[in-house]
Amino acid sequence: MNEEFKPYVPADKVTPEMTPTSIFMGLILAVVFGAANAYLGLKVGMTVSASIPAAVISMAVIRVILKRDSILESNMVQTIGSAGESLAAGAIFTMPALFLWARDGVMDKPSLITITVIALLGGLLGVFFMVPLRAALIVKEHGVLPYPEGTACAEVLLAGEEGGSSASSVFAGMGIAALVKLVVDGFKVIPSVVTLKLDSLKTELSAEVYPALISVGYICGAKISSYMFAGGLIGWFVLIPAIVIFGGDIVMYPATDSIATLYANGGAAAIWSNYIKYIGAGAVAAAGIISLIKTLPLIVRTFSEAIKGIKNAGNLGSERTAQDLDMRFVIAGIVGLIVLIWLLPVVPVSLLGAIIIVVFGFFFSAVSSRMVGLVGSSNNPVSGMTIATLLIATIILKVAGQTGATGMAAAIAIGSIICIASAMAGDMSQDLKTGYILGATPKKQQYGEIIGSIAAALAIGGVMVLLNEAYGFGTEALAAPQATMMKMIIEGVMNGNLPWGLIFIGAFIAIAVEILGIGALPVAIGLYLPLELSATIMIGGVIRHITDKRNGEAADESGKGVLFASGLIAGEGLVGILLAIFAVVGLGDKMDLSGVFNTGWVGALILLCALAFGVYKIAVGKKNGK
Repeated sequence: MNEEFKPYVPADKVTPEMTPTSIFMGLILAVVFGAANAYLGLKVGMTVSASIPAAVISMAVIRVILKRDSILESNMVQTIGSAGESLAAGAIFTMPALFLWARDGVMDKPSLITITVIALLGGLLGVFFMVPLRAALIVKEHGVLPYPEGTACAEVLLAGEEGGSSASSVFAGMGIAALVKLVVDGFKVIPSVVTLKLDSLKTELSAEVYPALISVGYICGAKISSYMFAGGLIGWFVLIPAIVIFGGDIVMYPATDSIATLYANGGAAAIWSNYIKYIGAGAVAAAGIISLIKTLPLIVRTFSEAIKGIKNAGNLGSERTAQDLDMRFVIAGIVGLIVLIWLLPVVPVSLLGAIIIVVFGFFFSAVSSRMVGLVGSSNNPVSGMTIATLLIATIILKVAGQTGATGMAAAIAIGSIICIASAMAGDMSQDLKTGYILGATPKKQQYGEIIGSIAAALAIGGVMVLLNEAYGFGTEALAAPQATMMKMIIEGVMNGNLPWGLIFIGAFIAIAVEILGIGALPVAIGLYLPLELSATIMIGGVIRHITDKRNGEAADESGKGVLFASGLIAGEGLVGILLAIFAVVGLGDKMDLSGVFNTGWVGALILLCALAFGVYKIAVGKKNGK
């Protein structure tokens, strides 16, 4: 079957691919989507794929504006651009822990150079680890591994041969979200949250009005959104009322005040921050490990096939569509990166840590590359892999005598590099699948991934420092849920000071949910996050369910609704970063008009309804070609 496959652009045809235009546009999109996804991930603990919106934008500019006729040039733009999203995802899930420890006085604040170098090392390792896997996973398994995002992206680019009008949905979303974010968080004339206090139940029901949250729900779909919302309901309508009602005057660790005093002074949010987030962390950790255990047979098979694939890498022929990077260059690159990880003073990793990175890095990169081929990037258990890595690495470091702040910094650096490498390898495999269908040159795509990784790494450090200075990680504005959980796991192993009772309650909630046949990870994330986030995400999921039913078709990953939602996420994320700059330079307070005019909860509710209706109208308009 694979021998009969003919790509859209034949192997013997040479068309523009890696051009100055495609590189320049790809670099811009890598930085834009990397920054936007960094903001989104720090806020809600999850990111979204940038491949399809990047493909649409590249189509619009290259075909419609520049009048250039090369689908491979558009593919190169999305290849470079999507690298920013995957690198950002790996970075923000782990490295904010270093800022949290600095805030607690455990260690010095990480430098911009440290963040950038760790991100760059992880990104490049992920690219190099994936190169020898292409033959085994993309070529040999064509027709077996669907690679849903990669295939959908190819369909978008092929559809673009008819024109690039769908890009208007992305740009419209970016403009609307930018305006909303500016009004809500810049001028502050509309509250960001709608809250209904329920004193009889000792809790509250809240929903944020940000367009990115509705978009996350729409892109993830009704099932995942409902699982997250269910987790939020367990936390806020079961556990919080139970703790307040039964706790009374009891003082329970880790809080130092009685439960009644906590609720009287801080409401349900105080109970959540002192107790529920630990239960949620236990649930997320258990769910991540469960997802890893469930895929163990696949992991073992994937790894053995990956080793076999290395022997055959580069031996598929000399045709343009079969050319990978020279394996000598790849191996030299991996060895050089590992030596840098060990020797660079800005990376707090010893020789032992570098060896751990080699072993787990290649192992999980291979697993990630195959997993996304089966279940898509959105369901890739990178967090579970990172949790397992952190647990094992922290135990090894502690046994080896590397404890305290030094050991914790080393553990998070190891986890960060492996997390970024795994995320990059998964994204790159989707891009290579798109290229395989279209007839791209693999070697040029691999160079494109390297370029995108470098650009995103250079940007992500500044973005993280900026967001931390403006909002602070671990706050209501930027909860950094994944990184907070990683921090708690490392501290628990190193110091033994976690409230293990609460952790195990969460773990067994996740196990119970899994026994019911429901994927525990989205439920656990919903339990871990404030309800106001998952409630708005649920609204987006409901809209997706309604529009899919109305359009009479299955979920369409390249539909206008998805593109509009992707634009909303990008627009909000970029303005969020812009407002962070204003806050750092002292302009934030001058923009605040809340003292002059404020709509109150009525304005927030109207805005939330308007956003929901807008996403709905764009999505259902797709059927009629509007």
